[in-house]
Amino acid sequence: MLAAVDHVQLAAPPGSEDRLRAYYVDVLGMAEMPKPTVLAARGGCWFQAGAVQLHLGIEPDFRAAKKAHPGLRVTGIEAYAARLQALGAPVTWDDNLPGHRRFYSEDPVGNRLEFLEPNVRAER
Repeated sequence: MLAAVDHVQLAAPPGSEDRLRAYYVDVLGMAEMPKPTVLAARGGCWFQAGAVQLHLGIEPDFRAAKKAHPGLRVTGIEAYAARLQALGAPVTWDDNLPGHRRFYSEDPVGNRLEFLEPNVRAER
């Protein structure tokens, strides 16, 4: 039986690890996780915030995910969006999910990311 999502993997182009680290650590506030030695040789990087893990794997024929994306639940979505914008990340609000505030952004290699928070007022 399925118990939980362990991680989500996104693709990235060769040589993009420094840009990914700057975004996922400095902008999103995640921590980089060490990769096992055998996997580190393949490049890429892994990040974690609480129980959320995102793995960025190197793909030689990389194409950014423009539709497929992880949906990342946040707290304090307004402040989080302001943080991303202040650090140069795009923020596009979308009000089409009832009971939630959400926005989309992109990582530095163009992968789509969704950030959402349940709207407590809508649940009352």
